[in-house]
Amino acid sequence: MKREAFLQVVSKESIEDFLHYTQNPKNTFDPFDLNELLQELPRKQKEVLWERLTQLLTETLMENPVETWQRIEDNESNNDMEVEIVPEMKQTVAVIQGVTAVVTASIPAVDETVNYKALLECVFILNGILPALPESEKILQGAIQRVCEMWWEKGLEGKEQLGKTLFVILLRKSLNKAATGADIVRLWNLHQTLLCFDYDSEESNEVKDLLLQCFMSVKHIKKEEGRRFLSFLFSWDVNFIKMIHGTVKNQLQFFPRSLMEYISEVYFRAWKKVSGEFLEILEHNCIQDFMHHGIHLSRSSSVHSKVREMLSYFHKQSKVRQGIEEMLYRLYQPILWRALKARNSEVRSNAAFLFVDAFPVRDPSFNTEEMDNEIQKQFEELFSLLEDPHPVVRSTGILGVTQITSKYWEMIPPTILADLLKKLTGELACDITSADVRCSVFKCLPIILENKLSHPLLEQLLPAVKCSLHDNSEKVRVAFVDMLLKIKATKAAKFWKICPMEHLLTRLEVDSRPVSRRLVNLLFNSFFPVNQPEDVWCERCVTLIQMNSAAARKFYQYAYEYTAPTNIAKLMLTIRRCLNACIQKAMKESLHDSDDDDDESEKENTSVLNNVLSINDVASMASLLEITVILWRSIHKALDHNEDAKDYAIKKFASVLPEYFKVFKDERCMTPLVILASFMPPAAIPTFSCSVISRLRNIDNGADQSKYSTLIDCMCRWGQVGHIMELACDWLSDTLTPRKSIKTSERREVLGSILKANDGGSGRCNQATGLRAFSLFCRLSIHLQNKFSEEAEDCLSLLKETGAWIESQVVPFILASDQEDGISKYSNVSELIIQAYLTVCKDVIMVGLGNLTFQAHLLDMALSVIQTERGGFCAPVVLYALKEIIEASLTQNTETDEVANLFHAVQTVFQKVLECVARTLKKQQEEGIQLIHSIQMPLGEFIHAVQCWHSSCSAVHQGVLSTLLAAMVAEINNVLQEASSEKVTIPKTISDLPPLSSSLMAIIMKSVNIVRSFLNELMECILSEEIEGVFSLTAIVCIVIIIKGKHKTSLLKDIAPAIQRKLITCKDAAAEESSSTGRILYESSLKILDEFLNP
Repeated sequence: MKREAFLQVVSKESIEDFLHYTQNPKNTFDPFDLNELLQELPRKQKEVLWERLTQLLTETLMENPVETWQRIEDNESNNDMEVEIVPEMKQTVAVIQGVTAVVTASIPAVDETVNYKALLECVFILNGILPALPESEKILQGAIQRVCEMWWEKGLEGKEQLGKTLFVILLRKSLNKAATGADIVRLWNLHQTLLCFDYDSEESNEVKDLLLQCFMSVKHIKKEEGRRFLSFLFSWDVNFIKMIHGTVKNQLQFFPRSLMEYISEVYFRAWKKVSGEFLEILEHNCIQDFMHHGIHLSRSSSVHSKVREMLSYFHKQSKVRQGIEEMLYRLYQPILWRALKARNSEVRSNAAFLFVDAFPVRDPSFNTEEMDNEIQKQFEELFSLLEDPHPVVRSTGILGVTQITSKYWEMIPPTILADLLKKLTGELACDITSADVRCSVFKCLPIILENKLSHPLLEQLLPAVKCSLHDNSEKVRVAFVDMLLKIKATKAAKFWKICPMEHLLTRLEVDSRPVSRRLVNLLFNSFFPVNQPEDVWCERCVTLIQMNSAAARKFYQYAYEYTAPTNIAKLMLTIRRCLNACIQKAMKESLHDSDDDDDESEKENTSVLNNVLSINDVASMASLLEITVILWRSIHKALDHNEDAKDYAIKKFASVLPEYFKVFKDERCMTPLVILASFMPPAAIPTFSCSVISRLRNIDNGADQSKYSTLIDCMCRWGQVGHIMELACDWLSDTLTPRKSIKTSERREVLGSILKANDGGSGRCNQATGLRAFSLFCRLSIHLQNKFSEEAEDCLSLLKETGAWIESQVVPFILASDQEDGISKYSNVSELIIQAYLTVCKDVIMVGLGNLTFQAHLLDMALSVIQTERGGFCAPVVLYALKEIIEASLTQNTETDEVANLFHAVQTVFQKVLECVARTLKKQQEEGIQLIHSIQMPLGEFIHAVQCWHSSCSAVHQGVLSTLLAAMVAEINNVLQEASSEKVTIPKTISDLPPLSSSLMAIIMKSVNIVRSFLNELMECILSEEIEGVFSLTAIVCIVIIIKGKHKTSLLKDIAPAIQRKLITCKDAAAEESSSTGRILYESSLKILDEFLNP
């Protein structure tokens, strides 16, 4: 009954009922299943159903063609149309969905006995409307696509046309950004459809473009089905193989190296599948092309390493896949052997790498004699690589020899093995022409060590290279020690038989961190055997000290990197017990009482080293103390995180330290003892901590720094800086004057005496000491007055007084030196005093203590100094001060007159700094260039600060940019005017500019924002007619062209026409120039601007 009822509703007149059947969800009360219905329908009823279905679909589409749907969507904003038409369209969509549902259920029911022409017509109609469906109908699109897919899989009549439509749709979908792995799988399932396309027809052009895009798609390359699909594409047409290969080559530079194995796999799969002409094209146009590029591409090319990886993939496959060896031999034959003899060393090197990677390059079909001859020829090539005149080729040969011998040791004749390894260890390890070659030997020898059969031969040969540990190249020494570590790890030989312990310790004593760390790793188990008792650790420590005490200190400096902090702490305490035992032994010997019973503490200090060490062995005692300090320092962070362990260590050492100070009185012992004391709180060692100040007081005048530096460091670690300062004041007071108190003015008199002293010193207080004391005096006066004064102004009063003294007493020396032909003997000291003072003032502003008045005072002094003839010495610190003033202004109200005046002063000082540099350059160019280098960093930071905060200090921003522009235009103008007409050229790069302009432009070009602001200022100057004349305008052209070379900004397109118009107004003046220089510059500038505006 259901079947007849359903057949009746498949008509235009019963659309509602039809939709009821096709859209009604399945439920228990209305059990209707299309699939079940189609399976049960007799053959005649199926044919009737399909005819009625086709008629319903045709009539529906004639009333409401799909082509009009898109226009309706575009006009959805029109309410009238929405009301009238949209319901019709919705019903049409519903009917098509219903028809599609019936067709989907019908396809499984089609067999050989039924006439399905009506169904085919219906499917073709659905296929025809599929491309025209709007994007909004995704559900309907998916349903029709599923119909086409099922039709193709069923293999029914007309499947080619349906498959082609669906293939293109799925191909586009798989290339969409939102594509998923499932989309690529569906495309692969339909891949045979591609063979239905005629490669040469126009309809295939779009398909070709889409297929080539798949080779640029990471999703296709990474997906297994995607790679199958890509390799299948090589079998479509021989001409398409060339297009694919061209696309892949162009895309290689953009692919990450992680994709290379996947792309190689695509080529390899394609090679396995194709045959005949396809195989020939793939081999010669693709694989051999990669071989050619692998040999001839420069190593600096981003593609070179990727091509290598692709070829390496084929080389690896040759060892496991049949047929690959023969193909590689055949394709390499015409290019590889010739490339190994090429004149170009890079070509030889690239060829060597491929040869080594592919070794052996042979044809499996060779008979035994042919195979032996071929292998012999290739071994001869290996020897040739080792003797190549170019070091890179030799290094590649070394890598090849080690890889080949390690892999084929059993198959290579012993004589050839011995010759190859003797060549490496006897000649190339000592190659005096190249450190890279020597380094390659020791980097590659560990590859051979992987093969245990090589160990006996290497054990005989390697002692000959022991002197390489002392190579003058660090990287060679690093590689050598890494090789020793590999020997130790593989148990190939005893490393100390390869290189004697004396050599290792000597190198450990003096070498850099990279080598020393590796040597410590190599020797660690020998001198710090953590699996043995702690007394053995101490014995080995003493042994190491006796062998080389400096090496011992270096060893324990890095030991913490190879063991736990607990073991380091245990060794410290074991050394302590050893020292205690030595002291007790000495006490017994001095009392002649060795028969008495040992007390408890002596039992603790019993050591097997009693008969080896003595407190009279000062060197050993000092070394043990030094090592204890080194060990403690190495684990101080771990001790800080473990209070119990730290307290225990302090308790143990504090209990014996007083005795150590009594026994070990040698100067070399005292230094580590004082450092050891500094690790403990002063309360733990009261007898020593209370005596430090008195020790310092009793030190003789002129004593060496080593006598007191550790004591001062110790006091500082204890936080007792105040005592040190008091002592320093007492020392200075005693040195400078016998009176008990010194006034500030009297302290300054000391500096005055230094300034006027002919011999550059005054008593024991020389220039360096006086200047250092002056700098510290300025800083401490700020710190102390800021802490103890009640008003903010007070902390700056002393500094201002010092500034007034400098202006009255020091600056005159600078002015005096200006009036002399040579440099005054006083000027150097006066310059250093002013620099020290300005630096302190700059730091005061930086930490927020300098108010506006103080900043103005600083600028006044800077201005008075910078305007002197030799004022350039203070330019760097002045620029740093300007930067700090700009940043400090952010906290001020910039609308006040006081701030406005300060900003004006900043601009003035900056202008004078640049004038000073220009003046110095003109008079003494070499000194001027040094000055430019010295201001490069502070000038860059100042300009950057001005740009960052331009909204808060717009006046300074505009003034600074204007000054920069004026300085560059003036300098370039001057250079152009001085040049003769034959030699005049317009600078086009930063390096072509004169020194100051080059430096300023380099700073400007570092920031896009500064460039933009600078160009705005340049435009303003042109429009306001501040820049006139051919020479100045040419300078502007230089600046614009240099900026254009580095920055693409739209402002340049506005500036260039403005300069051009300005230049044209100078045409008559240029024509009247007495010299031809002006005319040449005028014509050259116009030509440059014309090329810029009309590229």
